[in-house]
Amino acid sequence: MTRIHHTAICTTDVEGSLRFWRDGLGFETLMDHEFDGDWPTLFDAPSGHLRSIFLGDPAHPAAGIVELVDLGPGVGPPPAPAPPAAGVLLVSIATDLDAALARLDRLGLAGGARRIEVTGVPMATVLDPNGVRVELIDAGRARM
Repeated sequence: MTRIHHTAICTTDVEGSLRFWRDGLGFETLMDHEFDGDWPTLFDAPSGHLRSIFLGDPAHPAAGIVELVDLGPGVGPPPAPAPPAAGVLLVSIATDLDAALARLDRLGLAGGARRIEVTGVPMATVLDPNGVRVELIDAGRARM
């Protein structure tokens, strides 16, 4: 069976990313490890060393994993917010929407949140510290 295992986000600010994904959205650290490998060949990385942090829900491992990847010096800054373009549009998270937005707000990370409701399901988008658009869907109202 083919399935998505994880989504990797390249970060230049591990602590800021952990505040957003772990402290703001409530994911737990499943793994935090450093690896040496031929990352320049595989990812066009600037070096052969990286730090990988897997975040998810240990009670529901099949729910998916967000990986924060620190490739070290030589990685450019996050892009400025821009209209959608071809490629990855967003990472979608099912969560308690109001609680997640409140936690992000307390951390100063909910700036620019956009909220709508579609067929009775509240949702919002926010940008993580790396410029990744994150869609938050109210899990209590969604039919998933």
